[in-house]
Amino acid sequence: MKKINLSFSIFVLLLLFFGKAQSQSAIAYLESGNKFYESKDYKEAFLSFNKAIETDPSYATAYYMRGNAKRGFEDLHGAMKDYNRALELNENMADAYFQRGDVKFHLQDYYGAVGDFSKAIQLDKNHVEAYYKRGMARQQLEAYEDAINDCSKIIEFNPKNLDAYFLRGVLRIEHGQLEAGCLDLSKAGELGDIKAYEVIRERCNQRCFINGE
Repeated sequence: MKKINLSFSIFVLLLLFFGKAQSQSAIAYLESGNKFYESKDYKEAFLSFNKAIETDPSYATAYYMRGNAKRGFEDLHGAMKDYNRALELNENMADAYFQRGDVKFHLQDYYGAVGDFSKAIQLDKNHVEAYYKRGMARQQLEAYEDAINDCSKIIEFNPKNLDAYFLRGVLRIEHGQLEAGCLDLSKAGELGDIKAYEVIRERCNQRCFINGE
């Protein structure tokens, strides 16, 4: 009986050892893939992330990063599948919701995009990119007030965010708030967004603001 217990104990120790080694191996593949991804070598990144997933099929981050690599190849549907899997394994990945929302935006699923960007914000209240992209998605849905609020939230975080001023300016003009929109565009130009002046020439110089009109 003691011999059987000893053999079983050795088996458990070996299982724990190789399980740990496998996990470390998956991490190593992921780190290697990240380096390739940062240098925009999407092919090698993809292969490394594949190895990480083969080593540990429950590795949510590896699916997420492989989705990013697929986006490098412009494989939006493939990326969506990987983001879905990553979120099945870990529903608290704010960046996975953001990236999936961005894919939905590009596929013109604006309602779906808003839902994912909102989930990213719920998980990370300071996710500036999610506020910005949600504003863009809401613009497509003509939900101007909500989109304007998203831009205003970004400006609360960073009063020098020229992209938020530019988008809010365009949104306000589209929503009939011409003076406020043109002032936002002027602020964006002041902060260095030269294209804001092109919109000002096209949209803001057709009338003069007199007495607040």
